[in-house]
Amino acid sequence: MAGVKRPVDVVEDRNGKRSKTKQGSASKKSKPAAPVKKASSKKEDKKKDDKKRPSKKKVQDSSEDEDEDDFDIDDVDEIPEDDVDMEDVSEEEDASEEEDASEEGKSVKKDDKQQKAADQAKSNASRESHAKQKALQQERKAAKPNADQIARSKKLWEQLRRKSHVKLEDRKKLVKELFEIITDRVRDFVFKHDSVRVIQTALKYGNLEQRKQIAQELKGSYKDLAQSRYAKFLIGKLIVHGDSETRDMIIPEFYGHVKRLIRHPEASWILDDIYRTVATKEQKIRLLREWYGPEFVIFQDEKNPTADLSKIISDNPEKRSPIMQFLHELINGLIQKKSSGFTMLHDAMLQYFLATKPGSTEATEFIELLKGDDEGDLVKNLAFTQSGSRLMSLALAYANAKDRKLLLRFYRDTIKAMAGDLNGHLVLLAAYEVIDDTKLTAKSIFSELLNQNESEETRNEELCYQVNDLTARIPVLHPFAGDRVKWLLPDADQEVLKEVREIRNETSKKEPATRRLELVKAASPTLLALIAARADTLLESTFGCQFIGEVLFEADGDKAAALSSVAQAAKNKSETRDSASVGRLLKSLVQGGRFNADTKSVEKVEPALNFHDLLYEEISDEVMEWATGANTFVIVALTESDDFSKKHELLKTLKKNKKALEKASVSSKDEKKPGPTSSGAKILLQKL
Repeated sequence: MAGVKRPVDVVEDRNGKRSKTKQGSASKKSKPAAPVKKASSKKEDKKKDDKKRPSKKKVQDSSEDEDEDDFDIDDVDEIPEDDVDMEDVSEEEDASEEEDASEEGKSVKKDDKQQKAADQAKSNASRESHAKQKALQQERKAAKPNADQIARSKKLWEQLRRKSHVKLEDRKKLVKELFEIITDRVRDFVFKHDSVRVIQTALKYGNLEQRKQIAQELKGSYKDLAQSRYAKFLIGKLIVHGDSETRDMIIPEFYGHVKRLIRHPEASWILDDIYRTVATKEQKIRLLREWYGPEFVIFQDEKNPTADLSKIISDNPEKRSPIMQFLHELINGLIQKKSSGFTMLHDAMLQYFLATKPGSTEATEFIELLKGDDEGDLVKNLAFTQSGSRLMSLALAYANAKDRKLLLRFYRDTIKAMAGDLNGHLVLLAAYEVIDDTKLTAKSIFSELLNQNESEETRNEELCYQVNDLTARIPVLHPFAGDRVKWLLPDADQEVLKEVREIRNETSKKEPATRRLELVKAASPTLLALIAARADTLLESTFGCQFIGEVLFEADGDKAAALSSVAQAAKNKSETRDSASVGRLLKSLVQGGRFNADTKSVEKVEPALNFHDLLYEEISDEVMEWATGANTFVIVALTESDDFSKKHELLKTLKKNKKALEKASVSSKDEKKPGPTSSGAKILLQKL
């Protein structure tokens, strides 16, 4: 059997080496290899394998042929003429590859053109589709009732809302045209998200009669408006721009629906805003009574209406159980829904807590309800309303030490906001009064309130702002001043704190005086450092002077740097030293204590401040300017001080300038009564 013909490589290609191949190709020309596909299906691979795999019979024949024809490269003397040179094959392959690449490039360009044409066709089809949809939408809008009027009113609204671009005369014309369109059609406009803005603009620019006209058209539908996502804001506009007659028209429509509306996601905020801002006392009572049960919705006490739950229960003891159960379920439902920011809810919670007996199961469960909010949103919201802050103050007073710690922990990161709030600061004062663990109080409150974690510059800047704010200064100064001064605490705070102090007699163990001294000790270093660094700034305001006096008299620690800074600022700040507040402060510091009006004497602090020596060192060259100036009583205090070491030197200076004192003691003819300068000069002349 003849052997299989295979190509033979020349000597140059083999580099002089022999090679044997068991099997070769019989073709003379080799075509360029087709590009290999990286991924092919399993079925295709299987078919190719089946084609390539020879049968058993073919394998046997091949082996027999190899045995018969044992080929060796040494037996070949010459290369047959018909064999193809490999260089020629390579050139043919390169040419073939170039032709294939050219054809492939033409094919790709053709495909790109076809793809672009297809994309363009799709884009055109999409535009046509959108145009058809828009036309269909316009047809649907045109088919709706009042379509033309709404379209025109929206154009007017577009002009009116740009207030700075419309002249007053033009605006009046536009408003007149707008009211011509919406008159008797207000109900058709208010329940649509776009046209309701037209009515709001009409309310904004219309006169009182036009606003009443809109309110009258909407009479009977305010409950539905409150539940609408967009129309609810219209009620707010009516309340803001309307009068008492409009208010009394709207609020009664909510009677009998409070339970439903307060749980509604849209209406609840409008109802609470009305209750908090514009409702009268009688209207508030009527709305709050509906929290106590269905009976209070149907039957109304026209003679003596009251929302005081404790009084209602005392008058009707048999109704206590159903009222408390109904109220607790409503309160708990809103808390579970995370709707804890309503003032009406806080009022209802306070009434519930006041109606419980201290130490009872109801009171304990209520405190657990306050603690149950893991995020603390409930107690935070309560702190910023009048009823809520009173409720939290009482809760802190009645709670045990563990519960107080947990409740106080909720207020992390909100201490500064509470300190500056009209209601929130009361919760901090209650914490001062009842928490026995003063280290916990200092760590939880003072670290944020006094900016102890900030840099010195930032801390002093922020504290200067706080002590000059009417409300924010209260939590800062309360440990030092307490309720001794009348100018610090409002009357409402005094009443709540009085109630808290009565409760703490049974719930707290530490003596109030000991608790206060420990708080003062914790706050003193920060505040004394503030006075030492910013005395000149603090002397510029009355609040700053009051702050300096209370801290220097009550603080615990080294006060030398702070006193020295005040003395230097008194000399350097010539434009502020003549103010009455600076004069009162310097006089009291020189005297070494506060003046007691009852005993007509000065109550000196221990240890002694010795401020008179520091001040005289600074103003010794300006004694006569002070003696004949607006704050002459500072010099009078120096002459009356028994422990002032340079008192003799001061009197000697005054004697030398006796004529100046005599001149200053003469009152002006225009003055009906002697001023402080003349009065002080007369006293100094008597001392001489």
